[in-house]
Amino acid sequence: MLRKRIIPCLDLKDGQVVKGVKFLDLRDMGDPATHARFYNAEDADELVILDITASRERRQTLLRVVEKVADVLFIPLTVGGGVRTADDVRDLLNAGADRVSLNTAAIHRPELIGDAAERFGSQCVVVAIDAKRRPTGWDVYIFGGHENTGRDALEWSTEAERRGAGEILLTSMDRDGTQLGYDIELLKAITSRVRIPVIASGGAGEMSHFHDALVAGGADAALAASLFHTKAMTIPELKRYLRSKGVPVR
Repeated sequence: MLRKRIIPCLDLKDGQVVKGVKFLDLRDMGDPATHARFYNAEDADELVILDITASRERRQTLLRVVEKVADVLFIPLTVGGGVRTADDVRDLLNAGADRVSLNTAAIHRPELIGDAAERFGSQCVVVAIDAKRRPTGWDVYIFGGHENTGRDALEWSTEAERRGAGEILLTSMDRDGTQLGYDIELLKAITSRVRIPVIASGGAGEMSHFHDALVAGGADAALAASLFHTKAMTIPELKRYLRSKGVPVR
């Protein structure tokens, strides 16, 4: 069985780490390179950086920030935000990213997924899906959660896989920042449809929530932000807990 991954996430705004609730009320949480150094020492399996206002502001991810983080990081790095072309993917990989996350642009131009996968390999391409509940399912949102595309999240996940995505970063907008637990129903609906790895995001508040996402939800990795940033929970103690429950972690 493949070992499950624990992944901290840095949401960026104006080059600084921020965190909010349900994509709103963002508060400053410091310098990304400082966080990166901390997570190197914390036994994190990977780090995700998302420039959450880049698409809405019609600009590229801040490459200088990515370079600074990559210079101090010794674990895999995934970067997203403002990626519109395969050349943008190239620039982020050259800046030190190992994988690049596509979101808004992939909805507007789905062939971007295939273009990037063909040029750099599917292992470099992550499709981020920000999903919000509707009465009969989940809609996909873009522009940092500000615009409802009307697309069904389950259908989009299978299309993303078919077009060449190597992984899906699945965020429940309803649970983001609430610490009420991951949306297990959403996770199961996606993980049962796709064969590529799925990262669970949105809602972690206690150790059992990670267990639920990785076991009941079928996720290959679990991502959290403020819980780790504030040191309310450490990654080493979380991994010890998961091992005690029989979950294979790195």
